Amino acid sequence: MTWLRTHVFSTDHKVIGKQYISLAFFSVALGIMLSLIMRFHLIRPDAKIGWFALLWPTGATGGIMTPELYLSLMTIHGTLMVFFVLTTAPQGGFGNYFLPLQIGAPDMAFPVLNMLSFWTTFLALLTLLAAFFVEGGAPLGGWTAYPPLSALGQIAGPGQGLGMDCWIVSIALFSIASLMGAINFITTVLDMRTQGMDLMRMPLTCWGWFITAIISLLAFGVLLAAGLLLLMDRNLGTSFFLPAGLVVSDQLQNHSGGSPILWQHLFWFFGHPEVYIAILPGMGIVSTVLSVFSRKPIFGYKAMVFAMFAIALLGFLVWGHHMFISGMSPYSAMTFSVLTLAVGVPSAIKTFNWLGTIWGGDLHFTPAMLFALGFVSVFVSGGLTGLFLGQPAIDLYFHDTYFVVGHFHMIMGVAAIFAMFSAMYYWFPKMHGRMMNAPLGHVHFYLTFLGVYAIFIPMHFLGIMGAPRRYSDFKELEFLADAGVLQKFTTHSAYFTAAVQLIFFGNYFYAKRRGPAAEVNPWRATTLEWQPSSRPEVHRGPDVYSLPGAREDFVMQQDKK
Repeated sequence: MTWLRTHVFSTDHKVIGKQYISLAFFSVALGIMLSLIMRFHLIRPDAKIGWFALLWPTGATGGIMTPELYLSLMTIHGTLMVFFVLTTAPQGGFGNYFLPLQIGAPDMAFPVLNMLSFWTTFLALLTLLAAFFVEGGAPLGGWTAYPPLSALGQIAGPGQGLGMDCWIVSIALFSIASLMGAINFITTVLDMRTQGMDLMRMPLTCWGWFITAIISLLAFGVLLAAGLLLLMDRNLGTSFFLPAGLVVSDQLQNHSGGSPILWQHLFWFFGHPEVYIAILPGMGIVSTVLSVFSRKPIFGYKAMVFAMFAIALLGFLVWGHHMFISGMSPYSAMTFSVLTLAVGVPSAIKTFNWLGTIWGGDLHFTPAMLFALGFVSVFVSGGLTGLFLGQPAIDLYFHDTYFVVGHFHMIMGVAAIFAMFSAMYYWFPKMHGRMMNAPLGHVHFYLTFLGVYAIFIPMHFLGIMGAPRRYSDFKELEFLADAGVLQKFTTHSAYFTAAVQLIFFGNYFYAKRRGPAAEVNPWRATTLEWQPSSRPEVHRGPDVYSLPGAREDFVMQQDKK
């Protein structure tokens, strides 16, 4: 019973942070496997694979994957990666573990609520995976679950019955867990800071987690409400998202008065802030890592804080750029377009401040530093392609093509994951008391960096050629006859990049047990998590380096002036 209280149902923020990270590890491994299966099918759509038939007897009869099975794999892949990896690890994992330590708090403000938040997230994951095993299989509607496909039930196709209900319940549970976590993070930052830890003395990591919690509190409530309305349309005969006169399989549906566009408004009011829920913690992590390994204070600390707030605010005002092809008024489209371009201003401020931080610094190219620099690279590359999608006239062409797939994987997926890798290499000594192998970390970075560009840059070219996303088979599209080479290159690059991640996992699990013992502060960082006192008094801001007369080239936050 004691073991269960300390290791399973623990209220210790460190244990809960590790639980979130373990959940994200499982989710990312499964998500990668699903993506590799999809990539294989795209280059060999007629291949007969025996174990396909064993896993999915109705979706791969004779071992050949059906388009419906492909869409169900895409749905679960996207849901796993967006919710259970990109949302869970940076905020729930690293945030839970290090926010109290960095502000000198003994724990999160509500430890029991913290535990409930994790186990609700875990239940949400089980509910999502249950969709594979119910009658009809997993849903087909993608991670966006657009009506009317998602609202009609089993008549809309395999997976749209109980499997779709599982998806909605899973997202509702995840939203509840995220709301609990957001309340906890906000209260902890506002009420639990140690003496002297003013808001403007907090590390930028804490600002990232704090602002992300505010976004989550405002956004996940909307997603939860939308999911409940969708569930009612499916099971209680309501018509929030289903219009009158809808005919499916020659059957007139008994609905009237609803609008599928309403779901798009509700979903993307959550969906675009979700991009920043995934990326803002990474921005805070990268800011700290670049400062530590440049041996310089972060360039423009206050500007970085205000830029994060500006990104969060503008993130709630641009959801309509996901809906340019929905038939919205051109005046509305113009407004959303201008606001979308405005997001580039605070993003550019952060980018130039990162460059200003490393400029002239004493750079130490540790694996954490390399992944932080890689984050800046993919963030800028993915952001630049967003300028095209923010223009309604251009988006009309690109919207349902691989150009969008390449863009959001770069800006949301790869950038956030690079920040997670940076955080793991940086904080591993604190979390486990041992050091990861640095040469293996360097190999992991360089091969991963080359691999992700080899995967997602060709997708932009496929989009320019007009290759539609969500298609499982391109052999009938004559205008894409020359695109097969790019598809094969992308697929083999994905195989390569996935294999490279075995280096990281091998390094991680070996170092946990047999890595060399770490010093108390191996990186000579200045923030509170690297010192032994549990409740110190703070006398200065983070990232103070190279002060005249200092004992070393850094000064801890609790050291007196």
